[in-house]
Amino acid sequence: MQAPMQQHYARAMPPNAQRSPAAPRRPPGPGGAMPVPMPQHAVAQQYMASRPMPHPNDAALRRSRKPTDKNLPDGIEEVIIGEGVQQYKNLRDLEKRLDAAVVRKRLDIQDSINKTVKKYRTMRIWISNTVENQPWQGPGNNPGSGRYKVRIEGRLLDDETDPTVPDKDEKDEDAMDHDGAQDDKAKKSESKSQSQRFSHFFKAINIDFDKPVSAIPDEVKPVNWSKPNAHPNTPAPPNAEFDSLQFSRASQDNLNVTISLVRDEVPERYKLSKELAEVLDVEEETRSGIVLGIWDYIRAMELQEDEEKRQVRCDHRLRSIFGREQMFFPQIPESVGPHTSPMEPIKLPYTIRVDEDFHANPTPTIYDIQVAVEDPLRTKMMALTQNPAYTSGLRQISSLDDQVALIVQALTHSRARHSFYTALSKDPANFVRRWISSQRRDLETIMGEATRGGGEDGSGPEFRYGSVDGPWDSEVAKEAVRYMLAKPEAAAAR
Repeated sequence: MQAPMQQHYARAMPPNAQRSPAAPRRPPGPGGAMPVPMPQHAVAQQYMASRPMPHPNDAALRRSRKPTDKNLPDGIEEVIIGEGVQQYKNLRDLEKRLDAAVVRKRLDIQDSINKTVKKYRTMRIWISNTVENQPWQGPGNNPGSGRYKVRIEGRLLDDETDPTVPDKDEKDEDAMDHDGAQDDKAKKSESKSQSQRFSHFFKAINIDFDKPVSAIPDEVKPVNWSKPNAHPNTPAPPNAEFDSLQFSRASQDNLNVTISLVRDEVPERYKLSKELAEVLDVEEETRSGIVLGIWDYIRAMELQEDEEKRQVRCDHRLRSIFGREQMFFPQIPESVGPHTSPMEPIKLPYTIRVDEDFHANPTPTIYDIQVAVEDPLRTKMMALTQNPAYTSGLRQISSLDDQVALIVQALTHSRARHSFYTALSKDPANFVRRWISSQRRDLETIMGEATRGGGEDGSGPEFRYGSVDGPWDSEVAKEAVRYMLAKPEAAAAR
């Protein structure tokens, strides 16, 4: 009797349980038969989660597999026609010398940029004053209405030229201007506009009046200007950059004033005491320059301790500064503070003249002072180190190096194939025999079946002879024997 054939259902799904007609109908479950639409962003999130994301180490793995060797394989010159191999080697040697020179020069430039080397230039300052409504200027002027206006102007001089000699374009003002002359004037005016202005070199300008007995307090009130504090990376406000300073007061008498210019230098210089100036041989220096000068003095006088290099023996000059016999060098920057003081401002005396005799032929009062400016070579050197073309050039060179490495890798593979087929053509039978033996040893090593002798019986052709040039007379074999005899097990057996 055959068993009844079981019904087959689509998709191998089990049959639904049969329900009795008298059984009550069950309500739909919480899931319901009505499909609920899935939000679009949820679908996108599921899709992104199912996508294979790149492993963070994939890029490093690709870089590690990228060939980097640019040296040609040994013996390649024997199979290449021409002088290409020797020329490539000469080019590689030249590239190494050029790279070393470029790196050394860039390090020198970077070291020069980090050093705060200042250059001093001459600034010429003109001080003049004009008058109005003075009694001698007209009978109709009211008494006490006389005023004066003082103008202080400064400009950097070109130290390479004589400022007393007029420019060539100012010799003949009536001459016809040519196009080339106009271009030169435009370039000259542009260079002047790019130069640092008068207020750039000072953080404060103070005008103090000598107070006469009969002076009105408002007429002799000091005039002060201070540079506003600004962030180094933000542009200075418009009122902080100017070439001339003017002020006006009411007065009918000559007045003596003193113009004080407070320097604005970065890094700030300090005035040194007599003892410290004797050691450094300068009267003004920055804090870093003070420490460096003391270090040079210590090395020149051999004042370092032999055992503890940080400890310094003080001679009579250093004892007059620090007041001790020995001290640690890191304590020097704090100890030199009492021997430094802010630099005194530049004082320029001037007399405000309001009389008729002076203004019949007025002449300004001129002073030449020295101001510290940035070395012009520093700007050019910074442009060299920060040139974007250098970075793009490095990327291009790196791409060319990758191509050269790929070519050298292809040459290495070609050289190996050439050696293989050359040896095969000379002695096919013995070559195939040696090649099969080598492949068998490699397979045994991979499978873990290789014995200490190098094969199943250690009877390979390379181990059958023991002449002077044989493998048993090599340094590798001798070193292996010494290593085996030096093992603890071998020593215990002996």
